[in-house]
Amino acid sequence: MSAAVPKARTGDILAQLISFPTVSADSNLALIDYVEDLLKTAGFETCRLADPNLPKAGLMARIGPKGPGGVMLSAHSDVVPVEGQDWTRPPFDMTRADGRIYGRGSTDMKGFLASALSLAERAGEAPLAQPLMLAISYDEEVGCQGIRKMIPGIEALGWRPDLCIVGEPTSMHPAIGHKGKAAFRAICHGEAGHSALAPRFVNALHLAADVLTALRALQDEYASSGPQDAAYDIAYSTVHAGTMQGGTALNIVPDHAEIAFELRHLPTDQREAFETRLARKIGNTTGIEITCTNIYPGLEVSPDAPEVARVAALCGSKAAIKVAFGTEAGFFTELGIPTVVCGPGDMAGQGHKADEYLEEAQLAACDEMMDRLLAELS
Repeated sequence: MSAAVPKARTGDILAQLISFPTVSADSNLALIDYVEDLLKTAGFETCRLADPNLPKAGLMARIGPKGPGGVMLSAHSDVVPVEGQDWTRPPFDMTRADGRIYGRGSTDMKGFLASALSLAERAGEAPLAQPLMLAISYDEEVGCQGIRKMIPGIEALGWRPDLCIVGEPTSMHPAIGHKGKAAFRAICHGEAGHSALAPRFVNALHLAADVLTALRALQDEYASSGPQDAAYDIAYSTVHAGTMQGGTALNIVPDHAEIAFELRHLPTDQREAFETRLARKIGNTTGIEITCTNIYPGLEVSPDAPEVARVAALCGSKAAIKVAFGTEAGFFTELGIPTVVCGPGDMAGQGHKADEYLEEAQLAACDEMMDRLLAELS
């Protein structure tokens, strides 16, 4: 049974982390400065991976014996915005009430990071037989863009842990799968003209409607006849149009329209096949330009894989799950690092919402996982 409250030091660190307003649109450098100083003080070797164009950075850290092996803990430092949400508490000040810890990022995912940093301090005082590593990224909330930029630097370090735990909120169950994502932009080119002569011109919104019709038809096909995996909330690949803009005035035939849309796909559904099918559905694509603007890989780990059993023992839950949201886990598996997602909190109930909170019992359970990990590494 988990303790009612997390370690005091974990709570102190979480309060500090929440106080940094690391919304993806803004810099995360103040948080990285704080974390790097904490880790260096604990005896870690650190490597800052600066973004080439933005005032942001990722951080890699390591302590323990040199060479392969050990465990890497992965967390992102950015959070989603609070604007437009009806908060009843200050989002960037941690508050506690009724067994809950409130603050932006408490669940997604500064709670896990705080627990990992609390572990790091304890690891600095322990004789480790295997190394402990931390990977702290940025811009995860805007399509895993930060970790993609960090990958060359991570590869150059040459660290090869036996296991990576990505601490996204899974209610402390090992998560072994999530869908991949591809984001797209369709630009539709029409001809401007007076609406009284509308049939003489190509209406960009009509082209955009053709794109939307094709997307809806593809979604129907994925739902009715595509691969299915009942472990997901939505068992099939999903197609979603998020925004559409076009036109300037009612009496002008629009010459430009744009649609932003996405594919969240099962591992058996590939992005390239989707693009081919979409072009076939649209038919005449004259005047329509479709560009893939961002992708991140999915995660598919066999429930019988040894890393799953290992994380299950660490977190105290054998109930392996699959999650609806994306993570950075696929990037680590592509590096050949066995990876499982496991962390405190519930994304559906708590993440990205006003008055975001983390149950203290969940953070305490994460601290217990970290204690088991420290014993294993020692």
